[in-house]
Amino acid sequence: MPHTQHPIEILRFNTCGSVDDGKSTLIGRLLYDSKSIMEDQLEALERSADITGGGAINLANLTDGLRAEREQGITIDVAYRYFATPRRKFIVADTPGHVQYTRNMVTGASTANLSIVLVDARLGVIEQSRRHTYLASLLRIPHLVIAVNKMDLVDWSEDRFLEIRDAFEEFLPLLDMRDVKFIPISALNGDNVVEPSKHTPWYVGPTLLGHLETIHIASDWNLQGFRLPVQWVNRPNNPTNKELHDFRGLSGQIAGGTVKVGQKIMVLPSGLKSTVKQIWTYDGPIAEAFCPQSVTLVLEHDIDISRGDTIVGLETMPGMGTDLHARVCWMHPRPLQRGRKYLLKHTTQTVQAVVTAIESRIDIRTFEAQPEPAELVVNDIGTIRLKVAKPLTFDGYTFNRLTGSFILIEQGTNATVAAGMLAPPDEAVKPEYNDFAI
Repeated sequence: MPHTQHPIEILRFNTCGSVDDGKSTLIGRLLYDSKSIMEDQLEALERSADITGGGAINLANLTDGLRAEREQGITIDVAYRYFATPRRKFIVADTPGHVQYTRNMVTGASTANLSIVLVDARLGVIEQSRRHTYLASLLRIPHLVIAVNKMDLVDWSEDRFLEIRDAFEEFLPLLDMRDVKFIPISALNGDNVVEPSKHTPWYVGPTLLGHLETIHIASDWNLQGFRLPVQWVNRPNNPTNKELHDFRGLSGQIAGGTVKVGQKIMVLPSGLKSTVKQIWTYDGPIAEAFCPQSVTLVLEHDIDISRGDTIVGLETMPGMGTDLHARVCWMHPRPLQRGRKYLLKHTTQTVQAVVTAIESRIDIRTFEAQPEPAELVVNDIGTIRLKVAKPLTFDGYTFNRLTGSFILIEQGTNATVAAGMLAPPDEAVKPEYNDFAI
């Protein structure tokens, strides 16, 4: 009997922190020490050593690909790198530390299972440390690592490490972060990154890579409340194949929950009900699928369904409406003001939207809301109300990160101006679905 190999889990994580905290160097160290660098990459590193490294290999150059990044020694753009160990595959986003690039951090962290906030042991907790920790909380990233870097520059002081940990723990309860790990490291020298350090006999926890390899992420996806935003109506219309001649499948990526053959479902916004007849993947038919698999569903009834509709399970119903309440991170130099019109992209549909109110702006130093600001400027985080041209089927972001998120697009330029997180639908005004039985 052939051996069935279980697929290796993929962990998505990002690094963030202030300028010169060592984010790019840390990722370079992970790649270098886990033997994930190709020979040509290593040769390129050696050739570029004279640019920034003074003749020594600069590990940061593994992620800082732009010439300006190498020359200035800073990270400007989000860089994605891929590496693997026998236990797990990794997709890592290296995000900039400058305040003006906070929007890049939001982009890089939006799909992450885990966020690494780097802190310079000499500087301790600064405003950018608080900002990025708050953003990780806001984006509902399930796991957080506080990597206290450059411990070699404070003589591996346990007292300094505990002082930084205590400073974080003063405000972490305000942010609803449940899984937080503190690790003392030196990214430049490799201490506690892949191999344990002899300089920290007082630290008994795992290395950074050891933690990344073993942290439980299987339950990070929302497996409650089936959601399938329809991306494509699959009609092969193959006259030579009887099985495909009348095939009509509904394709998309499962955004929440699980689905089984024989399960009753509802299509929104129409409210029509049916039953799942078949579930297809690239490898053939299956009996059950779950988030975040990409599948094609065949229903028992021939319902009028198109891209932008959402197929949902009957056990947990989403919200549906045109009045939206959301928290946004503003990303554009042109400020957000009340009355402005945008395109709103949510799952597989794009609709017209207008900002009806700006309710508050977050003071990143205190995490307090400043009520009714006149506008939101670039990198501001605030709460707004929106009116959309047609009803959206959505969940609160705290319940489902995929069906509870959206982006705002500037009409004319097609520039992405904001990333948004929807508030849960108000039960008091939650609409009644048509609930047409077939």
